[in-house]
Amino acid sequence: MGATATAAVPVAVVQHDIVWEEPAANHARLAPMIAEAAMGGARLVVLTEMFATGFSADTDLIAEPFDGPNVAFLVEQAARHGVWTVGSVCERPDAGEAGTRPRNVAVLAGPDGAVHRYAKRHLFSYAGENERVAPGDDLLTVTVDGVRVSVLVCYDLRFADDFWRLAPGTDAYVVVANWPAARRAHWRALLVARAIENQAWVVGANRVGRGGTLDYVGDSVVVDPMGEVVADGAPSAGGAPQEMILRATLRADRVADVRARYPFLDDRR
Repeated sequence: MGATATAAVPVAVVQHDIVWEEPAANHARLAPMIAEAAMGGARLVVLTEMFATGFSADTDLIAEPFDGPNVAFLVEQAARHGVWTVGSVCERPDAGEAGTRPRNVAVLAGPDGAVHRYAKRHLFSYAGENERVAPGDDLLTVTVDGVRVSVLVCYDLRFADDFWRLAPGTDAYVVVANWPAARRAHWRALLVARAIENQAWVVGANRVGRGGTLDYVGDSVVVDPMGEVVADGAPSAGGAPQEMILRATLRADRVADVRARYPFLDDRR
């Protein structure tokens, strides 16, 4: 399905801290932030990777059943506020699926109760994620208020070929992450690169605070199809990383205009 020419989606990126391995505490923390985002006019509210647990290696503890409590939280918040919500969870496969390892699943919940899933395809072997989690196979694009939105998870950002495959049918990429401060320059550079090379919006949602042994500084951004950062959650010079809500509007006509004026995608081989 193509984008609607005049379609626009107000997006709110919730840059938040995560209470380590305590879903209920994180639900309580995030619910008022989602409400604030919705009251401010957002139609798409973006949380982070493993928003309810942190990027924990203890999948025996944090993995939830299919349609478990963290997915239910996203669904309930979407219905309550009449918005789309997205974040990732560690989810065990449905009973009918093969395999026993859980997956790192980005869940996009609609205001009508619809649930769309994308299982992270590229697993972070540097931290042993590939030993604890099964990779996904399929990509995901969902039309949100007429804007074609593709959802990816953290380490996927390093693999441009999936973004390229999605580009003809995508107006905006949403990347939910727990990307550590030690490699923050990579995070920022890759988000801008994905926007420039695919001439699409890129929304990156990253956490702040400390999780396990790692520090996170946020750096959530919204990048426009020309690579301009239009919303930025980076800490100020000398300042501490902060929880915040970033706002922007993802416009399909901006993507169409950039691609028409600079038809670079046609030159791919």
